[in-house]
Amino acid sequence: MTAELPRRLNAADVAANRRRGGELRVTLSPRTVGCTSGFGGVLHLAPGEVVTEHYHPYSEEFLHVVRGALEMTMDGEPVALAAGDSLFVPIGVRHRLVNVGDEPATGVFHLSPLAPRPELGHVDTEPVVAAAEPHPDVRADR
Repeated sequence: MTAELPRRLNAADVAANRRRGGELRVTLSPRTVGCTSGFGGVLHLAPGEVVTEHYHPYSEEFLHVVRGALEMTMDGEPVALAAGDSLFVPIGVRHRLVNVGDEPATGVFHLSPLAPRPELGHVDTEPVVAAAEPHPDVRADR
């Protein structure tokens, strides 16, 4: 890349992705800031909204709940999460996130290391909410 990339981004500066449900915004990635070890951003879920089940064959996922009441099901086992909680999802663990509260929920996520190619980063294990929407674009080659 020849142009200097920013190091700070606001979530409003990147497009929302709703492929798996909720509103996911990848703020820090190889494409947005030129990082090389992973990517992360913010997720908003309305009451009852779901991020469909999937797993990451190459990456660990870290989730921190900023507000709301969430439930992450990991390999079939539910884990209750509230504001201030952080959760680690190991490589290869199927997981599905639901806002089980009456208020909107917000989480901050990070995945690391990067998959060898972006299309290998997520494996869906149930139908996605918006199949026509592309996967979040974290590639550095844009």
